[in-house]
Amino acid sequence: MSVTKSLPEADYDWLAAVRELRARREPCVIVTLAGVRGHSPRNAGAKMIVSSGSVSGTVGGGNLEATTIARARSMIAGGAVEPAMMVIPLNDKVRTEYGRQCCGGEVTIMLEPVRVPPTIAIFGVGHVGIELARILSRHEIDLFLVDSREDMLTGERLAPIMDGPATIEVRNAPVPESVLAELPASAHVVIMTHDHAEDIAVCDAALRRPDLASIGLIGSSAKWARFQVQLRAEGHGDDDLARITTPIGRRDIAGKDPAAIAVGVAAELLAALTASSVG
Repeated sequence: MSVTKSLPEADYDWLAAVRELRARREPCVIVTLAGVRGHSPRNAGAKMIVSSGSVSGTVGGGNLEATTIARARSMIAGGAVEPAMMVIPLNDKVRTEYGRQCCGGEVTIMLEPVRVPPTIAIFGVGHVGIELARILSRHEIDLFLVDSREDMLTGERLAPIMDGPATIEVRNAPVPESVLAELPASAHVVIMTHDHAEDIAVCDAALRRPDLASIGLIGSSAKWARFQVQLRAEGHGDDDLARITTPIGRRDIAGKDPAAIAVGVAAELLAALTASSVG
């Protein structure tokens, strides 16, 4: 475990610590000394950032800090999404787990979990893909938009997608399946390119990533029948093929226009994200 003690409160850049963990896709907990009664080793407002493998900053050391770190890591392990409060007395008459502190005061600690946003990658930003991206961009996710055609990813075309809370990663990739290496574990992959050759290549590469959360393929049953033959020829068995969901989209949403299809696909994806966050 790496431990970096903080500078004085005014100098500790806790936002930078959160951003660094966010970039590494590590969930963390923001620990704030929310209130102090009597004497305490730190003033109210002191912050500490706790991840499963690191601690940045300090709220006072000793039992106070060790207890708080243990609680924060329990929240991370349990996938907590709601803040929690703790009241910790700082006197030698209280039974403690990590040693005694006799400052004589009492502190209130607020713990705010910061979860890593889920990742969805859309391979193929054509008529359906752009409508799907439009819907998903309104959610707090990391959204990859991948296409081998440069004209599908122009600033003008993507402008309506860029003003939402999603973090957008645009990839113009002549070999779209190469982008799979950039995706984090538990990413959701949606395959809807303009070319069946690209679709099958992305399917093959995605099946070689056992850590993906889901793989969805747009298309008909006839297309899937052909793809199964080709994927089996590449060495994929029944368990592998079962990881690909096709066709995709809600069956109870009528309509074959791109916007209607995108709504059905988005509904399935958002339901999956909700299920994983609850689980």
